[in-house]
Amino acid sequence: MSRFRILPSENPDLLVFSTETPLVERAYAFNNVSEAAEVPLAQQLFYLPFVKAVTLNGTQLTLERFPIVEWSDVQDEVLEQLEKYLADGGEVTKTKKAAPASVYAESTPNPAVMKFVANKKLVPASMEFTSIDTTKEAPLAQALFHFPFVKEVYMDENFVSITKYDISTWEEVVQQVRTFIREYIAENKPVLSPRFSPVSEETANAEVKYSPTEQEIVRILDEYIKPAVASDGGNIVFQSFDEDAKAVHVVLQGACSGCPSSTFTLKNGIETMMREMLPGKVEQVVAING
Repeated sequence: MSRFRILPSENPDLLVFSTETPLVERAYAFNNVSEAAEVPLAQQLFYLPFVKAVTLNGTQLTLERFPIVEWSDVQDEVLEQLEKYLADGGEVTKTKKAAPASVYAESTPNPAVMKFVANKKLVPASMEFTSIDTTKEAPLAQALFHFPFVKEVYMDENFVSITKYDISTWEEVVQQVRTFIREYIAENKPVLSPRFSPVSEETANAEVKYSPTEQEIVRILDEYIKPAVASDGGNIVFQSFDEDAKAVHVVLQGACSGCPSSTFTLKNGIETMMREMLPGKVEQVVAING
């Protein structure tokens, strides 16, 4: 049974083929063989001397002819070549090879925490695991807790921040952890189970009715502060706002949690910014942990 069927066309210069399953994920249009380098099927069709242009869009393949033949004379030949090309394993588009997995280690301001950055997305949102008991649906985090020196695991889009116990130095174990994460990713093992359903901060925030001041606090954290702390392997999450005390309470995660410099950062960075951007409304920033 033929994979293709010919569709009627009001334009005599066009020959339109249709398939039940999509040929391509996006539209392509080519006027010569050199333009079609990433679509071998189109290149193959340009080897026919009467093909002027090739268009692919979803389940349709359209050919435009030079006026040296009539489609009625050659359409069966074209159909036969299409079928043979695909039957012989010819590619429609070139398959892009996935980049090999790579992971590099990056120190953080917190000497107990090392950040391991991957060249691919690991998780859809930030998440923190403070013990192996919280990793039931997170296989990578669970595996990391089997290292005796791992105390906590924090993950964001493309990195893992690991907090260690003092039983080992990072100089002793960093290469071991980096290799483990790289090989785990390279083997396409699941980072999260299909049943894992993290609640993102954006979703959580959307479900809470914040006051105008709290909305501004969350916006400042998201736009000005989170990117900076993420680069250091951590995160900062809005917890609450005490309007009477003019105090913002936040939760520090990842490398920020327990970091010796976190107090300095809070007082001389985040707190100063909050005071300047919300004058008269915020006077202090308090960390729930860290």
